[in-house]
Amino acid sequence: MTVIASSASRAAEILSRPVALNGLTVPNRIVMAPMTRQFSPGGIPGEDVLSYYARRAAAGVGLIVTEGTYVGHESAGQSDRVPRFHGDEQLAGWAQVADAVHAAGGTIVPQLWHIGMVRKAGEPPFADAPPVGPSGIGTEGAEVTGRAMTRQDLDDVIEAFAKAAADAERIGFDGVELHGAHGYLLDQFLWAGTNRRTDAYGGDPVARTKFAAEIVAAVRAVVSPEFPVLFRYSQWKQQQYDARLAETPEELEAILAPLAAAGVDAFHASTRRYWLPEFEDSDLNLAGWTKKITGRPAITVGSVGLDGDFVGSFRGEGSPVKGIDNLLDRLERDEFDMVAVGRALLQDPDWAAKVLADRCDELKPYDAAALRTLS
Repeated sequence: MTVIASSASRAAEILSRPVALNGLTVPNRIVMAPMTRQFSPGGIPGEDVLSYYARRAAAGVGLIVTEGTYVGHESAGQSDRVPRFHGDEQLAGWAQVADAVHAAGGTIVPQLWHIGMVRKAGEPPFADAPPVGPSGIGTEGAEVTGRAMTRQDLDDVIEAFAKAAADAERIGFDGVELHGAHGYLLDQFLWAGTNRRTDAYGGDPVARTKFAAEIVAAVRAVVSPEFPVLFRYSQWKQQQYDARLAETPEELEAILAPLAAAGVDAFHASTRRYWLPEFEDSDLNLAGWTKKITGRPAITVGSVGLDGDFVGSFRGEGSPVKGIDNLLDRLERDEFDMVAVGRALLQDPDWAAKVLADRCDELKPYDAAALRTLS
């Protein structure tokens, strides 16, 4: 705890700086990471979901990225308790969430999501919808079968993302984040392991980026020019932690450059441990390389404030508190722009308030039981 306390004043100074994401000014550098919570029966976020996000905004989180929300395509999801970002009741619920976060002094973007070949046949919320993906195959070890997407499928999904983004702006959100990480649909196109297509959407890294770039462009076309569009991506996959989109900075640039050109305003680079370098001969992490390559603001994430990988939480493992001096060093030299906090904010809704008020000695270790509550 001594190490944490020693960085407290510095943490408040560095993390309190505002940051601009296109036309949005976020009041500080702390982001709530998107974390799937199955507390929305019928896909409708209720008062408990509203309170969950508003409480963290009131405690000083500058930008909230919501849990993944299914776009309006019947193959997008696999649970009737994960919120959806389509339908009158669902959007009415989300409008109330956005209003509550704003009233608490925060900003908020929904994460728009399609799970692709992670879905198994017969799963809700639309049991008759088939699993679909770039080539009809899942990641290694994923026991799913489906079909390769047709041109009509591609168009339908692009339209679903664009409509969700337009709805997000209409009902008062501050931007959107497109989920292109962790082995879900957009990532299935980006990764050679799941994209075996021989048309314009498969082949080299630039071709594999075409579908995601078209979604970004479609979103950009239906929202205001100043409305921020974020894109979350990762090397690792839920079912294959050692998977990589890019082995070199040059390969990473081939993937990120078309996305930036299509209209991404900021990248959310998901790693399991933010302090690990991404490529040889450099200390830069994935967010650092992303900012260097694209010139866009970058958000880092991965075990912030905790000494333990989040994967263990699914096995019921806790994590002790970890100092953030290394994180502050990187922020201070502008390696990246913002810091997304996940499990620490599940455990302690007041995490941001404690850090920003020099009360880091009060931070709590993570208990995996926090996954089972919405408080």
